[in-house]
Amino acid sequence: MRKTNKAGIDLIKSFEGLFLKAYLDPINIPTIGYGTIKYPDGKAVTMKDPAISEAQATQYLEHEVNEKVSNVERMVKVALNDNEFAALVSFSYNVGWQALEKSTLMKLLNAGADRTAVADQFLRWNKAGGKELAGLTRRRQAERSLFLQPDVQAGMLPDGPSEDEINDKLKQIEDDIRKK
Repeated sequence: MRKTNKAGIDLIKSFEGLFLKAYLDPINIPTIGYGTIKYPDGKAVTMKDPAISEAQATQYLEHEVNEKVSNVERMVKVALNDNEFAALVSFSYNVGWQALEKSTLMKLLNAGADRTAVADQFLRWNKAGGKELAGLTRRRQAERSLFLQPDVQAGMLPDGPSEDEINDKLKQIEDDIRKK
C-alpha cells in the first residue's frame, strides 16, 4: 500500500486540529482527535465519549488515512506524484472517498486532463451544510497547491541540470578564462 507523504499528513493535521475531547464540527457532527468521526471499530463518535490521548488521536488519524489511501489507490487510473496523491488523500479525509469518487475532479484526473484544470476542482469544495466556510476555502487552496507542487527528491531540483552538466559548464568557463 502506498503511503501519504509528510506534506499530506501535515496538511490534514493543520486543518483538522487536535481535539482530545469530542466537539461538534461546523455541520454538527461529533468529532474527536484529528477530525475523527468514526473510530477504527466503526463506532461513531458521540459527545459523551471520554477524552482521548494525543497518541490515540494519532492512531485514529493513521487508521483513517490508511483507509483513504486504499480508496484513492483503487479509484485513480493515472500515475500520480507523491504530492498529487497526498492532496487527494487529504481531500478524501475531509469530504469522504465516496464524494471524491463521484467528483468532476476524479473524472478529469482519470481522463488525463491538464493537472491545473484538475487542481482547480478542489476549489469548488468549500461549502459545508450549503454554506461557504473560510476554513474549507483555505484547505482547498492548500490541497490545490500541494497537488500542483512537483516532487523534489533529496538533493535534486526538478528540471535542473545534472551534476555532470554543471561540472562541464564550470570547466568550459575555466577554459574560457584561461584563454583570455
